[in-house]
Amino acid sequence: MTRTRFSRLRTLALTGIATTGAATAALTLMPTAAQAAEPVHAKTTAVTSESRDLVKAHGYANNLDGWIKQSLDIMKSKKIPGSYDGLKRNIMRESSGNPNAQNNWDINARNGIPSKGLLQVIQPTFNAYHVEGTSHSITDPVANITAAANYAAHRYGSIDNVNSAY
Repeated sequence: MTRTRFSRLRTLALTGIATTGAATAALTLMPTAAQAAEPVHAKTTAVTSESRDLVKAHGYANNLDGWIKQSLDIMKSKKIPGSYDGLKRNIMRESSGNPNAQNNWDINARNGIPSKGLLQVIQPTFNAYHVEGTSHSITDPVANITAAANYAAHRYGSIDNVNSAY
C-alpha cells in the first residue's frame, strides 16, 4: 500500500522514529527553476570586515544564541525580515541546533544535493540566496541562517511565516 508523504511523516512522528530533519523530507529549501534563475541578493559588503565588525561590536557567542543574533543583525542591515523566535523555532525543527546536520535520505540526497546545516538548505538554494557579508560555506551557522531567512523572505514574506517544513 502506498502512503502519502504526510502519513509517512505522521507515522514516523507517532512512533518516535522521526529524527532531526525528518520534516525536511516534505519540502526542502529548494527554489523552483524561476527562483533559481533570478536570485535576489542583498547589497554586497566585504565578508571579513562586516563579520569582524559585528563580532567585535556585539561580542556574539559561538553558539546557537550567538549565531541567531549575528544573523539577525546582518538581516536587519540587509532589510531581510525575521525574528529570533521565528529563526529558533525553524532551526530546532530542522536540525535541533546542529550546524553540521545533513539529511542523507530524502529525494534531494538521492539526487546528490543533501540538505545541510541549521536550516537544512540545499546547495542551489544557498547559492541563490547567499547574503554577502557571510561565509560561502553552507554549514557556517550564520551563513546558513541568513541565506535561509533570505529565501523564506522571498518565498513566504518572512522566516516567521514558516511553521512547518519549507
